[in-house]
Amino acid sequence: MSAVWYECKVKYRKTDDIGGQKVTTEPYLVDAISYTEAESRINEEMAAYVSEEFKITNIKVANYAEIHPFENADRWFKSKVSLIAFDEESGKERKTNMYLLVQANDVKEAYDNTVSVMKGTMGDYTIPAISESPIMDVFPYFSGEEGDLEQIERFNALKGSKPELVAVGDMGENIEDLVEADSE
Repeated sequence: MSAVWYECKVKYRKTDDIGGQKVTTEPYLVDAISYTEAESRINEEMAAYVSEEFKITNIKVANYAEIHPFENADRWFKSKVSLIAFDEESGKERKTNMYLLVQANDVKEAYDNTVSVMKGTMGDYTIPAISESPIMDVFPYFSGEEGDLEQIERFNALKGSKPELVAVGDMGENIEDLVEADSE
């Protein structure tokens, strides 16, 4: 059975970088089997992050076919993938669109991550669009079974990892290597 993802908008008071507080509404994604469970799960998850009052302003079914966290990435991108099939009766190509939520640091990395996710696909496909998603965090379902524990830990480790140093230059040297080379 495939997962049903619900986008939940949560309104709460957030402290900014300079210590000021402002009311903000942010979308989160939860894996649930109904609107009621989605509401219950987002309440539970947000209670761990927000110490003050918060309000759920909207819950809707998200149209993501799959969610893919990646190591060392901190933003979520919506990738539109068009699967191409040849209709033998009409003799025409048909495209079926699906949306993936992929974690990356920028659009190029999101494209590369989408291609790596689609590597095992037998049919032809194109990636006509990738855009940054406003999703702040993703909370997958955890049933408590032993096999799920390993899967949820892996998912959380991937989405929670910090970005690595960005490689610069054509040969992919790290910033420290370039600094050392300049000082010699």
